[in-house]
Amino acid sequence: MARNRVIGMLTLGKPTDEHFRQENLELAEDLSRRAALALDNARLYSERTAISQSLQRSLLPPEQPEVPGVEVEVIYRAAGEGNEVGGDFYDLFPIRDGAYGFAIGDVCGTGPEAAAVTGLARHALRLLAREGFGGPAVLERLNAAILDEGARSRFLTLLYGELWPQQDGGAVLKVVCAGHPLPLRLRQDGSVEAAAEPQPLLGVMDDLELYEQTVTLDPGDVLLCVTDGVTERREGTRMLGDDGLVDVLTTCTGLTAGAVAARVLRAVERFAAEPPSDDMAILAMRVPEPQDA
Repeated sequence: MARNRVIGMLTLGKPTDEHFRQENLELAEDLSRRAALALDNARLYSERTAISQSLQRSLLPPEQPEVPGVEVEVIYRAAGEGNEVGGDFYDLFPIRDGAYGFAIGDVCGTGPEAAAVTGLARHALRLLAREGFGGPAVLERLNAAILDEGARSRFLTLLYGELWPQQDGGAVLKVVCAGHPLPLRLRQDGSVEAAAEPQPLLGVMDDLELYEQTVTLDPGDVLLCVTDGVTERREGTRMLGDDGLVDVLTTCTGLTAGAVAARVLRAVERFAAEPPSDDMAILAMRVPEPQDA
């Protein structure tokens, strides 16, 4: 019995001419109670795990859309055994004809509270963007929604942008970087530069005044966006850091978006012997050159 429910039956046998001694019966009863409790806990854990994983999957975006004229690759890794979603998140979605929204963010903390902010952020971004709000207005309203959560709120670093592929090649992006690692632009000549300026993170201050910046990607250019699980990868006192990420990106000239993301992931994994202890998301966007088409 466990929690007043019959879990199963333990059957013991002996030759018919012998009797069970009292101490044997007491031992059997104790073993059966322990077995029932272990089985019941295992069942409860399985149910909880199934519910948790279902809720986690609901926080991931649905199928990634195809963006005409732009290669897009996303790699997402949640740290921790059995985790499908952590505090990091990403999204890519159509806003209207010819325009796409993208986001990559990191919620402070872990567990249900962080997951709640993840869900709030991803769904609010889509809703506000499709209502016609520009990047600063989208993030300012999201900031207010996070603060409305009161004690349950968590601060959030977020890179949000809108992407317009151009008919004659190239792409125009308008981005807002709210406390998040800066996006990096790789030029065809191998040079790498930050593609945005840092602005305040979300969920801390009222009345944010954010601004967006315009980034142009020419054919062959790459825009790389990551969470701090990439840049803060450590081995003892060493850290990959922003400079290490730039060094990796400079070797990616001519690679597809998928190859760029894969090379960054390999660099993170090989930087230390231990498995990564933090969530990470990698979003790479590349405008293909004419010969790639």
